[in-house]
Amino acid sequence: MNHYFAHIKQVLERDVASYLAAFFRWLLLSALIGLLGGFIGTAFYQAIVYVTGVRQAHPELIYLLPFAGLLIVFSYRVARLRKDPGTNIVIESIVDAHHSVPIRMAFLIFGGTVVTHLFGGSVGRESAALQIGGCVGSGVGKLLKLDERSQKLITMCGMSALFSAVFGTPVTATVFVIEFISVGIMHYSALVPCLLAAYLARLIAAVFGIQAEMYVITQTVLFSFLSCLKVLVLGAVCAAVGILFCFTLHAVARFLRKYGYNGYIRILGGGMTVMCLTVLVGTYDYNGAGAHVIEEAIAGQAVWYGFLLKILFTAITLGAGYKGGEIVPSFFIGATMGCVVGPLLGLPASLSAGLGLIGVFCAVVNCPLASIILSVELFGSENLVLFAIVCVVSYMLSGPFSLYSSQRIQYSKLRPEFVHQKTL
Repeated sequence: MNHYFAHIKQVLERDVASYLAAFFRWLLLSALIGLLGGFIGTAFYQAIVYVTGVRQAHPELIYLLPFAGLLIVFSYRVARLRKDPGTNIVIESIVDAHHSVPIRMAFLIFGGTVVTHLFGGSVGRESAALQIGGCVGSGVGKLLKLDERSQKLITMCGMSALFSAVFGTPVTATVFVIEFISVGIMHYSALVPCLLAAYLARLIAAVFGIQAEMYVITQTVLFSFLSCLKVLVLGAVCAAVGILFCFTLHAVARFLRKYGYNGYIRILGGGMTVMCLTVLVGTYDYNGAGAHVIEEAIAGQAVWYGFLLKILFTAITLGAGYKGGEIVPSFFIGATMGCVVGPLLGLPASLSAGLGLIGVFCAVVNCPLASIILSVELFGSENLVLFAIVCVVSYMLSGPFSLYSSQRIQYSKLRPEFVHQKTL
């Protein structure tokens, strides 16, 4: 017994100091990243809101989209970044120390996304925020000369801070960044630093009047075996739509790279295509993030083909080389699809839109836990079980597909087996 207590004393004397030192070290680093993320995220959010208002007041700006694309390509050439893998390079920098994120990419993503929103490209902002945050975190880590493992953590801190500042969901931002790097493996060592950075960034954004995204589901359903069965089917549809979205994104990008080998030609052609499609469909609903369409879908109103057009618009915009995110487009796609498909299954349109939003997001990012938490932060906890069902079903049935080609499925979705599978 005396030996046992002596061992406990030895462990405490040795470990308590190291735990406390690590805690306070990351408390300071997280505060630094949270402050930077909060101010940069606020500036980014306000810039997007401003240019979106300008575009809505002057819809004719869509005719300048092709020429705005030339400016984006030129800026990348000047910065000597001919190839921009986007969020993939941030993922690779966390997984493999040999990959680094150039800090100048943050300025290019910031400016490129603002320009794309101003002239009507079909993109979101959250994935761009992840990239900017990754650049900021990585840059601070290099400046402080952190070791390889700490460099990975501080990069993740930056990503969670910017995501939280822009979208207003700090818990989702934390779990998402930890979960989506390697599917099936969660880096729990990043929980404290990422959460602290995310909350501080969110507090700063709130000081500047940025409100968290929240939606109200106006129609719900009684919890029963039948309603769960209907939601299960909707989850399978979300997986199929998520696969379609990922496949279209990657296929269009490969096609445009093959036949538009010159970046200027590729983005000019893509911009002209989006411009012509906008004129053809006769609405600007598919330009920009389309936040108002998401709100209308959750209110119970959407056209049946809306999600298909958003997939097409977003795939061409990003495939051509414009900058922005894929996450809000996935919300648009999921919400409009759910609003249409749900009533066919006997589910209320408003609830189905919310379920579709979360389900498609889960299918394309392979993050079921973050998706379930996101459902609570966006919609409240009233229908938590239904959201959990749609998430786990869409996650499993979406297979190896993902928005990000650098994402790896470390453990199989079908059995407890290490697979280290590339995503498609």
